[in-house]
Amino acid sequence: MAFVEPVTLRSRGISLVPLTLDHEEGLRDAAADGELWNIRVTSVPEPQQTRGYIESALQMREAGNRFAFAVTDEASGEVLGTTSFHDILPAVKRVEIGYTWYAQRCQRTHVNTTCKLLMLTHAFDTLDCHVVGWRTDNFNHASQRAIERLGARKDGVIRGHALRRDGTIRDTVMYSLRSGEWPEVRAQLMYLLDKPRTNPSPRE
Repeated sequence: MAFVEPVTLRSRGISLVPLTLDHEEGLRDAAADGELWNIRVTSVPEPQQTRGYIESALQMREAGNRFAFAVTDEASGEVLGTTSFHDILPAVKRVEIGYTWYAQRCQRTHVNTTCKLLMLTHAFDTLDCHVVGWRTDNFNHASQRAIERLGARKDGVIRGHALRRDGTIRDTVMYSLRSGEWPEVRAQLMYLLDKPRTNPSPRE
């Protein structure tokens, strides 16, 4: 039995469903909104690489070290992006959340906060994880701010850790959240989602 079993997570009009090849066209369209593959510090696939991106995720799922979701609009089924549990370590009950990106129109909306609440709830309350981690490019300052807003703590920086798509070598910033910190983080995420939004727009 895999540590992360197939599951669909739903809240506030957002569904996280297991990623399959059926999501290829929707994922390609989501990436095209903003031409996200041109962002240097992310790993969003180029249009012609979308199928290979999904196939790689499915291979990692089979190996037990990644479980990818398609982020969808629950009402329409439209694919808004993707996110994953990865670096899954059942022996120490640790997962990381990553491979996360959304169509440009979904950025700075409730989508990311909802997804993080769903995944953290599943990790801590269903999988009984002790730790949930994140990692990001040292130059991806927006991602670092988003992770820190969740309440995760910075563990440190692994220097010279991975290649970017342009061939340069990145430093990786590591974050984590422990199970004892989860109740306070959950309360904060619920507060942010329930807080009235002023002058909402597709980009906020």
